[in-house]
Amino acid sequence: MNPKLSAALAAAIWGTTYIVTSTILPHNPVFVAAVRALGGGLPLLFIDLRLPPRDWLLKVTLLGTLNCGIFFAFFFIAAERLPGGVAGTLQSLGPIFTVLIAWPLLGQSPSPIRLAGVVAGAIGVMLLLTHGTVALDLIGTVAGIGAAVSLALGGVLLNRWGRPAPLLAFTAWQLVVGGIELAVLAILIGDIPTTVTAQNIAGFAYVALIGTSTTYALWFYAIDKAGAPSVAPFFLLIPVVAFALDASIKGFVPTFVQGIGALIVLGSLLIGQQAGKPRATPAE
Repeated sequence: MNPKLSAALAAAIWGTTYIVTSTILPHNPVFVAAVRALGGGLPLLFIDLRLPPRDWLLKVTLLGTLNCGIFFAFFFIAAERLPGGVAGTLQSLGPIFTVLIAWPLLGQSPSPIRLAGVVAGAIGVMLLLTHGTVALDLIGTVAGIGAAVSLALGGVLLNRWGRPAPLLAFTAWQLVVGGIELAVLAILIGDIPTTVTAQNIAGFAYVALIGTSTTYALWFYAIDKAGAPSVAPFFLLIPVVAFALDASIKGFVPTFVQGIGALIVLGSLLIGQQAGKPRATPAE
């Protein structure tokens, strides 16, 4: 599969997770995050159970913490406290964080066109917030930004280190590491639902198998083949999908300005992909 198509599919599916979280899942964000990580990682281990090399254990733990543990916890806190389009907007700031993090860690300075593309995308998603009834919750806002930073850093480190094992196994172990961390945290803080309905179970199955197992395999494949800076602009699809679902399911009708914002987001994706590879920073 084309790596950019792979990244686009992953981002679009991630965009659906906000509406599922707010309408189907129980209001226990850390518990939900743990179920998502473990429910997404364990099926992948059944497909490929190979262990990473011993000298990679610390790196796998760090990547699992960033890409799954911290990211999922912040993701569901933001999804609980913010409208889906708003939470998706904050996560879509990932391309800017990726470009900034990749500069010192990978020695890659962004081309002016690529930088202009991600800045334009950020402006576009901010226009999606111009709805009079939207009030930004501080904790949710911080969590949304934290989720974007965590996943951006994890993606850049993955790009720098490569992977020591086949893609499925490597993805699975990151999910399991993050899931164990989240499960322990959920128990410690008592963030466990008192009842679980059939609707909740259906939501868990979706976010674990479709929104995690499938999307993480697609996203890491894209990073592995094209590099984190090249696929990062596809983060911008997340708020577009989340906002569209908010409009169609919850009745949030977009304004003219919000429609312009969505077009700017899509245009910025095209600009970013025409920018070519980032330039290597000359060695001192």
